[in-house]
Amino acid sequence: MVQLHIKQGTESQFLLDTTVDIAVEDLTKQVAAIYNGRLKIDRICTEIYELAEHGIFLPINMQGLTDEQIEELKLKDEWAEKCVPSGGFEFKKDEIGRRNGRAPNESMKNVLKRTVEEAKALISKKQVQANVCVTMEMVKDALDQLRGAVMIVYPMGLPPHDPIREEFEGKEELSGLQAGKLVTEEAEAQLWWAGKELQRSKKLSDYIGKNEKTKIIVKIQKRGQGAPAREPIVSEDEQKKMMMYYYKRQEELKKLDENDDESYLDSDWSDRHALKRQFQGVTDIKWGPRK
Repeated sequence: MVQLHIKQGTESQFLLDTTVDIAVEDLTKQVAAIYNGRLKIDRICTEIYELAEHGIFLPINMQGLTDEQIEELKLKDEWAEKCVPSGGFEFKKDEIGRRNGRAPNESMKNVLKRTVEEAKALISKKQVQANVCVTMEMVKDALDQLRGAVMIVYPMGLPPHDPIREEFEGKEELSGLQAGKLVTEEAEAQLWWAGKELQRSKKLSDYIGKNEKTKIIVKIQKRGQGAPAREPIVSEDEQKKMMMYYYKRQEELKKLDENDDESYLDSDWSDRHALKRQFQGVTDIKWGPRK
């Protein structure tokens, strides 16, 4: 199997096992699906953490308003009584004003947070260092784990306007958001290797040959952005180690300069003319008036 180290810019994303016979068209779709799936999981995990801390999402027309404004406008959250977490709730006000403050109890909160950590670990960038390849099945497993945890705490489901439910149903609206800029749609995705764009009409073997035991770095980016920046000759970790070495060396030289004792120059043994004066019998001559 060919192992691809997928990067976005200079940042590692995940490892992927494939074959040299795969069409670049299919490979691009596969890479984009996993890349975007990991972004979705990250968005859901962020929102589930907020769900555990502050309860369900408020209706859009109530978000950001103070209690006085809500009372003055006679607004009511009809989902507050429908979506009560299992085991009751503990009120914890959301200072941002996005969620209703009815947080799950400690036990249910732990269920949500523990599942978030497990899902994030499954598709983490640290899997690259562990030499673990990520598959679309792993992405789906992480999504199923998150969906299951939410169903345990909210068996009645979440409000239709809650971003977690929208993500699970594929109805999320990301236009105009920073999260939307990170997404690379399959139709816009391009793969690059060794400064070359992998044309969708070709096979991977057209670029790397027939050797299945190959490991290459492939970069994903949106169409129209041009060729990605080349990898630095020295990695960031190596650069840090070099800087630490030269700093340490500089400190050692500084200490040697500070400890440079030249008092030995006044010693008899350091006088190169001492032997000559000894043969001439002038070693004990002292200058100056006698006392």
